[in-house]
Amino acid sequence: MIEVANRLKHVEEYYFSKKLREVAFLKSQGKPIINLGIGSPDLEPPFKATMLLKDSLDDEGANKYQSYQGLPELREEIGNFYKTRYKVSISGQTEVLPLLGSKEGIMHISMAFLNKGDKVLVPNPGYPTYAAVTKLLEAKPILYDLKEDNNWLPDFTALERLDLGKVKIMWINYPHMPTGANATNKFYDEVIAFGRRHNILIVNDNPYSFVLNEKPISIMRYNNAKEVCLELNSFSKTFNMAGWRVGMLVGSYEHLSAVLKVKSNMDSGMFYGIQKGAIEALKCSDMWFVSLNSVYQLRRELIWKLADGLNCTYDKDTAGMFVWAKLPPHLKSEEFTDLVLKEHSIFITPGTVFGTNGEGYVRFSLCASEEIIKEAIARV
Repeated sequence: MIEVANRLKHVEEYYFSKKLREVAFLKSQGKPIINLGIGSPDLEPPFKATMLLKDSLDDEGANKYQSYQGLPELREEIGNFYKTRYKVSISGQTEVLPLLGSKEGIMHISMAFLNKGDKVLVPNPGYPTYAAVTKLLEAKPILYDLKEDNNWLPDFTALERLDLGKVKIMWINYPHMPTGANATNKFYDEVIAFGRRHNILIVNDNPYSFVLNEKPISIMRYNNAKEVCLELNSFSKTFNMAGWRVGMLVGSYEHLSAVLKVKSNMDSGMFYGIQKGAIEALKCSDMWFVSLNSVYQLRRELIWKLADGLNCTYDKDTAGMFVWAKLPPHLKSEEFTDLVLKEHSIFITPGTVFGTNGEGYVRFSLCASEEIIKEAIARV
């Protein structure tokens, strides 16, 4: 067998890629598995977005390669969305870059700014892709602690004690996945100042800001943010368009130009019909968000009951499409979730998937119908 690249020796296959194969096998054996592990929205996208996608297939040039920077009207509508929903002024022409999903954007950004041996500040717990992409590029992830007793926010005093000489990027993610914690105005001011002080690019990954969150915030609303910040955002959670693969990156023209150099060598533009559908999704009224959150609110209340049945505790003052729950003392996350899968045929995510600080916690997804969650409650 041809030897694989050295970079793969330090990266594991994505947890859900492996675990969902196991779940699929159990289902094939007749096990009635309830999947409360993965955050893949099961609700429908906006009707008008779907219809526009279909109708646009007959447009002239719909089947051709598209611009690497996306349709001008898509960029403009993203700028309008930021102004309307976040109260942030973003130029659709120079400060927006549509992406084939925000997960891909993590790779594009990393490739644009990291050299071999550079360091990256990665939250623990946090989205596993931040560390995985860093390792793939032969840079070094430096885990920074997020803990419950500090509301899952970084300790900047501890960060200042680190050797920051080779740190190029800091990943932040609020509303936070997996805990659902929200950040404060003070935090955003502090992290921007931290980035400016140490010449670190601060990247805010912001896909959950409209799910069970009363005050959506963009880091771009704060002073000096464009100087040292980029923000990733996504249609996946806000508009139930996960499989469409539509994301966006906003920031300064200079930063986006660097990312575009990478992106333009890795894809050939987003499919025209998806862009047209995305434009329509961005025009959704307030009622879209009210309706979306009313469904998730009911589901979350049921998940809290399920967590109660499993003797877990949780914070009700959180955002996003997950419930982060603390296990009873002395229980291990992976042992607990394996037991729940074995005894109740319910798949939930162990907190250790997101880092060592996830030990003692589990994550429940809200991406299942009320009927399915009620069935899970009945089982336990």
